[in-house]
Amino acid sequence: MDEIEQRLRESTDACIKSYEVWRSKEKDGVAREALQDAVHELRKVASRLEIEMAVSERDEMAEKPLPIPPHRSSRRPRGPGAPDDMDDNTGNIDPQAVPQNRGRSVGGGSGGRGRRPQNNRGE
Repeated sequence: MDEIEQRLRESTDACIKSYEVWRSKEKDGVAREALQDAVHELRKVASRLEIEMAVSERDEMAEKPLPIPPHRSSRRPRGPGAPDDMDDNTGNIDPQAVPQNRGRSVGGGSGGRGRRPQNNRGE
């Protein structure tokens, strides 16, 4: 019998005995504390068992290599004859397709950002 199995059996038996004593004397603080200790020990054994299971699973997964995912470049045709990418980056814009500035100055004029010049009436 390995260590975890032995600890599991012992802590389970102790927990059952402590439970029976506590059930017969629910008002007894010593019986309640003994049951809490037994439950705590059972949790420690269960945690050790979970760790062993995770290590075993990790070792099992290490034997199976992960598949290599296909790259984006291998999914779409490239080159001069390839169709246009409608969902491609919108930052790649044809400069000739951008509307030209219609007489407005661009940049930091004297009026500041977002400010309109006043007309003769002060509006």
